[in-house]
Amino acid sequence: MAARNLLVAQSGGPSPVINSSLRGVVETARMFPARVGHVYAGWHGIEGVLKEELLDLSVQDEQEIALLRNTPAAGAIGTCRYKMKAHQEEDFERVVAVLEAHDIGYFLYNGGNDSMDTAHKVAALARERGIEVVAVGIPKTIDNDVGDSAFELIDHTPGYGSVARYWSHIVQNAEEENRGSCPSDPVLVLQAMGRKIGFIPAAARLADPTRETPLLIFLAEGALALEEMADKINATVKRRGRAVVVVSEGCDIGDLGASRDSFGHVQFSASRTTVQQALVNYLNAHGLAARGNARGQTYGTAQRDTAVYASVVDLDEAYRVGQKAALLAFEGRGGFMATILREPGLIYSVRYDKVPLEKVANSERTFPAAWITKDRCDVTDQFLAYVRPLIGEDWPSVPLVNGRQRFARLRPAFAPKQLSEYVPQALR
Repeated sequence: MAARNLLVAQSGGPSPVINSSLRGVVETARMFPARVGHVYAGWHGIEGVLKEELLDLSVQDEQEIALLRNTPAAGAIGTCRYKMKAHQEEDFERVVAVLEAHDIGYFLYNGGNDSMDTAHKVAALARERGIEVVAVGIPKTIDNDVGDSAFELIDHTPGYGSVARYWSHIVQNAEEENRGSCPSDPVLVLQAMGRKIGFIPAAARLADPTRETPLLIFLAEGALALEEMADKINATVKRRGRAVVVVSEGCDIGDLGASRDSFGHVQFSASRTTVQQALVNYLNAHGLAARGNARGQTYGTAQRDTAVYASVVDLDEAYRVGQKAALLAFEGRGGFMATILREPGLIYSVRYDKVPLEKVANSERTFPAAWITKDRCDVTDQFLAYVRPLIGEDWPSVPLVNGRQRFARLRPAFAPKQLSEYVPQALR
């Protein structure tokens, strides 16, 4: 069988380990020279595919590909938030034309639930048209919301272990700040990402697994009103003299002036106000149970683009799941997403498998209610047992040159265009 070209792309929010999956795809493809010709990357996801902007990864220096391991976020090949909707027939025709024009035999798409929907649509399109393209999904999301609440489709997604590690360390440092400055600033409120899903703020408990500090965690799933949060904070301040609070950006406290992305998701960091601001303002306006003021901080994209907070476990698993996706493609297993499943037992280990794309496309796993404490301001030890192995035991090895982090820098070597210029339907 003649070698066919491989196309990999990604969409949605990035993560500290997204490029480790990309490296896994590229290095695995190089092991199959008889099956794979060029490895192309859609420049900025499916938008780049539609525009026929295909970065040639086969001609990149091996060292730069290796450096992808510790290169965070999506600068290497770009990402997008472009959703191909059912009525956008011209876009689907264009995808087919690009795949055929560049002899693409393998299409791998890295992302979350909406990205798996795109991969599923491409897989279905290939079947309908009778074109020989094997489409496979690669899981990625810091929110850990792909799959099912029984954790049978996927145990966790690459990216989550790193953002969990980030919060375990951030809260440790915030605790030191609050412990020292509490006579004047008794309450410190920190806002975490995660939209309506609580896995990210829940990871703050890793900073204090023995529950020695006055830490409160408010998840969107806890469904506490603003006034109820304030009451619980003041009750803690009365007992302990201070409180460190981690609040989900998705807590429903009324109109925040929300904006939405093209997937329809609320962009909390782009909204007029934040949950953290509203809670701090309410506490200061209605009075604290101690002298001083509440202070707050909203953490944004640093949660998903900071190389030194990446979990080494997460980096390794992201690489392996990228490898698994490539192997599924070379075995002709189209229509699947590579998945990570936890093996039972005390010693943490995982295996890499597959799940039909239709089962994860547009899925949304919620934080289990059983992992939220009865007072709705903390998480249980059962959750800690689940999340603890994901953050690893050591710092990642991020190379430095002249004191600056050395990230991968890919050459702008694009495949020659074969088709006429095209503007994606939703961008016209």
